[in-house]
Amino acid sequence: MMKAQVFRGVNQLSYEEVPLPDVAADEVLVAVGVVGLCQSDIKKIRYPLLDPPRIFGHETAGTIAQVGSAVQNWQVGQRVVVMHHIPCMHCNYCLNENFSMCDVYKKVTTTAGFTPSGGGFADYVKVPGHIVENGGLIKIPDHITFDQASFVEPTNCCLKAVKKANIQAGNTVLITGAGPIGLMFAMLVKYLGGRAITTDLIPSRVEKALAVGAEAAFLATDPDLQSKIQALTGGMGVDISILAVPSDKAFFQALDCTRKGGKILFFAEFPDEVNIPLNPNVLYQREIDLMGSYSSSYRVQNLAQDIVFNQRIDVNALISDRYHLKDLDKAVSQATKPTPDTYKILIYPQM
Repeated sequence: MMKAQVFRGVNQLSYEEVPLPDVAADEVLVAVGVVGLCQSDIKKIRYPLLDPPRIFGHETAGTIAQVGSAVQNWQVGQRVVVMHHIPCMHCNYCLNENFSMCDVYKKVTTTAGFTPSGGGFADYVKVPGHIVENGGLIKIPDHITFDQASFVEPTNCCLKAVKKANIQAGNTVLITGAGPIGLMFAMLVKYLGGRAITTDLIPSRVEKALAVGAEAAFLATDPDLQSKIQALTGGMGVDISILAVPSDKAFFQALDCTRKGGKILFFAEFPDEVNIPLNPNVLYQREIDLMGSYSSSYRVQNLAQDIVFNQRIDVNALISDRYHLKDLDKAVSQATKPTPDTYKILIYPQM
């Protein structure tokens, strides 16, 4: 038996004993060292999106505890990152490099029991053969902590968006929201030679954005926001805007602040009931590109590993809180109503 946080219904997490997963010949069992708390986990816990019971958690790093008899190249004791999505690589979506639209990719198969749902919020998580064999286990270098390694998956998600928006050295990028994801975008834009401008509703997050490399940061409620951004961009506006918060107000701010011929990328997932009224002539006359970026991309996985494992951005600066797995409900509450100093929250089965 092992301990896990089982989703039993909306806002109902139960810290309980569950059976240790059985490991088939092509599978691997990983003892969870740390798992990051992601907004997508929080959404699944707080809203009736998926039927219980389930065990969520997917930004997982840990130690291999058991390998199936047919598994090659992996041994007990190796420290690994677990990727919970790996595409099939041969469907039409994959052949067009739309990996996150692949049916195999979308079907989560890493599990700690019940309907496979990630499984990181447990003592152990089972990794199926498809993921083991196709790059979903990533060896962690000795000099990298589990905490740092848990950022490989979210780094990939942000990099996918950066690549989709084709952010280049010299570009000016507006990032709405300076939570852990917005801050990571600011770090990545700076690393790639761009200029990041961030906005947030919390003053301490404005300061934090400057500390991690944003060239400028403003309160989202600043009445002079547009003119300040115009002043920073020679009167043009930013080249690219990234919506890292699901806010229609943030979208309209981005639309006001993005230059003619620029791009706006939706990264945060909006509630289904939100509709944004938009005159299409705004896009037509100003030649604004609207795009979305969901989840990670197989293509940028090596780059994500390089950035985290070679410490090209300081992911430690994004961590604000650490909770034992038994206190996951408290971590979710804090993330839902963040204090001025809440950024990335990490969860530990053994603390």
